[in-house]
Amino acid sequence: AVVLLTGAMLNADHDRLVTLGAAIEMLHTATLVHDDLIDGSYLRRGIPTLNAKWTAGATVLTGDYIFARAADLATQVQSMELVTRFSDSLMTIVNGEITQLFHSNSKNPREEYFRRIHAKTATLFEMAAEGPAMLADIHAAEREALREYGYNVGLAFQIVDDVFDFVAEQERVGKPTASDLRQGLITLPTICYLESNAEDENLSVLMKTGTLAEEPLDRLIEAINASGAIEQALEEAREYTQAAVDKLSSFSPSVERDGLIELAEYVTNRTA
Repeated sequence: AVVLLTGAMLNADHDRLVTLGAAIEMLHTATLVHDDLIDGSYLRRGIPTLNAKWTAGATVLTGDYIFARAADLATQVQSMELVTRFSDSLMTIVNGEITQLFHSNSKNPREEYFRRIHAKTATLFEMAAEGPAMLADIHAAEREALREYGYNVGLAFQIVDDVFDFVAEQERVGKPTASDLRQGLITLPTICYLESNAEDENLSVLMKTGTLAEEPLDRLIEAINASGAIEQALEEAREYTQAAVDKLSSFSPSVERDGLIELAEYVTNRTA
């Protein structure tokens, strides 16, 4: 949607936009296939993942094939600049996955978190918003504004996803409540809680070791939910959404621009 709306707003070639959009969607799909395998997730949005049905080897190879198909589609757009941007984004995503996999014990969890979600999620939104600009004749400042739109929407999207990890019903999201925290992964709700409750011993143990026994972990999750950290994280997501909307102010009013604004606002208003 971001690719098509942005491209239409800029009067870029429709066929090239469709190919670019397909390339980005396939890249995203490939990352999800590998992500589910790495995390040991057998459900995504309540639907069985590939690794729930297939061997690890078959799942990896399927993800690799989708990556290759995405790259092939990117070349069909016939823009060397865009192919370079595509490969840079892929490297950024993989680096983000590696960082998440090793759960580095950072002295600045907030900084590490935003670096990680930029790599994991926002870089895809950046490419979806900036890519069409590479296919249109616009000024560098407008292109940068679109990249920043994608960046801010991507951060907001991932923050809301991390909030759902705490508050959504297991049946809806297809995984246990606070599954990230149960795997030792620190996300924004936990960081907001940490900033006001640095003395929490359970959280200290989790951050130092990456693990915590079930009973103290459940108490920690209850404490985070009761602390106001969830709403604080959502408010930060809303700020990123507003920042994204503000980046569109330099573009002339249009149906497509309105669509991009509505999409950004939907990110923080969605229920799943």
